[in-house]
Amino acid sequence: MSYLYLCEHGAVVGMEGGYFKVVHKDKSVTKIPGETLESIALFGNNNLTIPCVQECLKRGIPVSFFSQNGSYFGRLQSTRHVNIFRQKRQIYLSDDPRFCLSFTRKILLAKTKNQMTVLRRYMRTTQKDISGAIDFMRKNISKIETAPNIDVCKGYEGLIAREYFNCLSELVPREFKFKGRNKQPPLDAFNSMLSLGYTLLMYEIYGEIENAGLNPYAGLMHKDRERHPTLASDLMEEWRAVLVDTVVLSLVMGKEISSEEFWKEEETGGVFLSYDAMKIFLKKYELKMRQETKYLEAAQMGFSSYRKAIRYQIQRFVQMIMNQNIEEYKPIIIR
Repeated sequence: MSYLYLCEHGAVVGMEGGYFKVVHKDKSVTKIPGETLESIALFGNNNLTIPCVQECLKRGIPVSFFSQNGSYFGRLQSTRHVNIFRQKRQIYLSDDPRFCLSFTRKILLAKTKNQMTVLRRYMRTTQKDISGAIDFMRKNISKIETAPNIDVCKGYEGLIAREYFNCLSELVPREFKFKGRNKQPPLDAFNSMLSLGYTLLMYEIYGEIENAGLNPYAGLMHKDRERHPTLASDLMEEWRAVLVDTVVLSLVMGKEISSEEFWKEEETGGVFLSYDAMKIFLKKYELKMRQETKYLEAAQMGFSSYRKAIRYQIQRFVQMIMNQNIEEYKPIIIR
């Protein structure tokens, strides 16, 4: 199956004989069979023809629109998957404090354990001693398990996250060192890649949530905010370190990308990927999403790639809410 990312200016996506046809600015042409295309992501000033829009809606192919810097604008999405019965159950459970707390504990425990696994891997690779920070994280993980409410859970998770990102800065090459997690806008090259990766991941999960008939804006852990897809935020937490952080670390540790391939916006101080850096990142991200893994439970069910594992997790989430049984959802924990 194919995912189409367009990060150049001036490309036009149309239809020709059952193929999606991309006419690039230099007049070169790329064709993708309609039956293999799953998603389109457009960065910057690119265009879709009306026949292309109609075909995407007919086939249920989501189209996401981003700025050239990777800020999300919106998406073209068919409404054929809406399931009001699932959504009513979802919203009912989103107002159940005990259910939401149990779900929050599960998600944040998985997220923090995955962060620790990533740190241990790169501690071995770099020979840098961050064992004290890992011990600090372990102690606070146990506090999440007994936290009396969601705010306290997230407070401990915030302490762990601060320590985690401090460690990442210690592990990466000097040119990519940074001072904590920052965003809107990102102030360094490392955070710029994290922000782009998290945005891509969130809206891929957003699309899968809609495909499952659920409402992306009715979450269990994050507080409701206008125009913010809280359920997508909830369900991406277990994947952040597994998918995005590892992609960024691999790029910088393997010297596949240079800090010189980023540019700074003078007005805001934001740091963003150049066109070439965007191509490097998107290729790496897509390879990660397609990567097969035998270590996840989803792989035992035939969902061998990370992308398919995300779909499997959302199916598990549907089962959890329809049966109102928190035990039916098991977050991803890598080892």
